[in-house]
Amino acid sequence: MHNIAIIQFPGSNTERETLMACRRVGLNPVEFLWNEPAENLSNFDGYVIVGGFAYEDRSRAGVIAALDPIMKHIKVEADLDKPVLGICNGAQILVESGLVPGLENHRVGIALTDNKRVKASHVVGVGYYNTWANLQLHTPPDRCAFTRHLQTGDWINVPLAHGEGRFIIPDALLEKMIANKQTVFQYCDDNGNVVDEFPTNPNGSMYNLAAVCNPAGNVMAMMPHPERTEKGDAIFSSMKEFIENGNPVTDHTLSFDRPHYEVANYEANGNATEWVIDMIITDNEASSVKNALDHLGYDISISRQTHWEIETRGDGESILQKIDKTGELYNSNKEFISETTAKDNTASFLVRQKEDMIGRAKLESLTERFEIDGIAELNRGVIWNVTVNGGNFETVLNEILDTHILFNPLSHECYRIN
Repeated sequence: MHNIAIIQFPGSNTERETLMACRRVGLNPVEFLWNEPAENLSNFDGYVIVGGFAYEDRSRAGVIAALDPIMKHIKVEADLDKPVLGICNGAQILVESGLVPGLENHRVGIALTDNKRVKASHVVGVGYYNTWANLQLHTPPDRCAFTRHLQTGDWINVPLAHGEGRFIIPDALLEKMIANKQTVFQYCDDNGNVVDEFPTNPNGSMYNLAAVCNPAGNVMAMMPHPERTEKGDAIFSSMKEFIENGNPVTDHTLSFDRPHYEVANYEANGNATEWVIDMIITDNEASSVKNALDHLGYDISISRQTHWEIETRGDGESILQKIDKTGELYNSNKEFISETTAKDNTASFLVRQKEDMIGRAKLESLTERFEIDGIAELNRGVIWNVTVNGGNFETVLNEILDTHILFNPLSHECYRIN
C-alpha cells in the first residue's frame, strides 16, 4: 500500500477528511507534522498539504508556512516526480513556495489573494466565503497526477471555503500556462458553462481557475475541497494510479521572466487624509512575521499598522467625523488613530492590494449603508515597520523583501515611506 504524508502546520485542519478520502481509494495516509524530522519525508510515496489556516494566515495566507524548513524537503521530493497535492490553504502554500506554477528555481510567479465577489458592479461580499462549487476539467486526463480518473469536460461538485482564493497571474504567463495545459480545473455552472461572474466564479479568479499544476504535472494547487465529499474521490484515486504507474510526469517546461518589481518611495496624496491605525492589544500577526524571520536568521523587530487614505469632497472635517462614528474603518475597543514615526535603523513599508476589495467594500458601505456623501476615494493598506538590530541595514531589508513575507508582487504594491 502506498504511503501518503498528510502535511500539517499549526492552524491546519481538514486532516481527518483527507485521511478518510485517501483510505477510501486504498492509499495509506500518515499524519506528518511540520516539526517532525523533515528527512523522514523521503519515506513517503506522495504528499497532501491540507487546508485550514496555517499560522492563522498571518501576513498572508500560506506565506509563513511556505518559508518553513519542511517545504525545502517537499520541493526535493517534488523534483523526484512524487505527487504533491495542496488543498485550499495547502494550495496557497504551494503558490507562495513557488512549487506552482513551476518557474525556474521555484520563483514566485502567481498569487492567491482576497476573494472578489462582485455582481452587477456591486460588491456582494469580501473575505471568507463557503459554498459548493462545480469544477470542470480543462486539460487532458493524463496531463496531471490528480485527474486520470476524469475526462476533459467532466465536472465535479465539491465544497469551497476560503478568504484568499482568487488566482492572479500575469497575462503573458497565463497564456503560457493555458498552452502548457497547466490550467487544470475551472469553475462552471450547473450546465457545465464557464461563466466569469459570481456566483459561478465564487472568488473572482482569473480564467475561472480553481486549480493549476506545475509543468511536470505532479504538483497541483487546488482551492476547493475534494476531500470533504466522495464526489472528489477521483482526485485521490488518480493520485494512486499515478504512483502505481511509476510517477509518469510529462516533459513540459515553463519559461517566464516575471517583470521586476520596484519598491517605490511613497508619495502622499495631497488631497487625502491619512489615518494610521494602531492596536491597543498585542499584534499577534506582527509577532508571527517576526518569529518566521527569526527562524531565517534575521535579527529584527517588526510592528504593523493599518493605513487608510480618505479623499473627500466638500466639508472634509465633517465627513471624517461621520466616518469615525461608524466604526467601519477601525474598532475603537482595540484600535486607535495614531501616526507613523521615524526611528533609528527602521524602515516602513506601505503594502496595498493592487485591487483593493476591502477598501471598495468599505466605500460602498459608508456611502450606501451609512449614507455619507462626499467620499471621493478610499484606499486601504498595511504599514510594516522593520527595525534592523544586526547586519547591514539595506542588505537585510532587501533580503526580507525578497522572501515575499510582507507582500506578493503579483497581487500587491509596496512603497517605502521613510
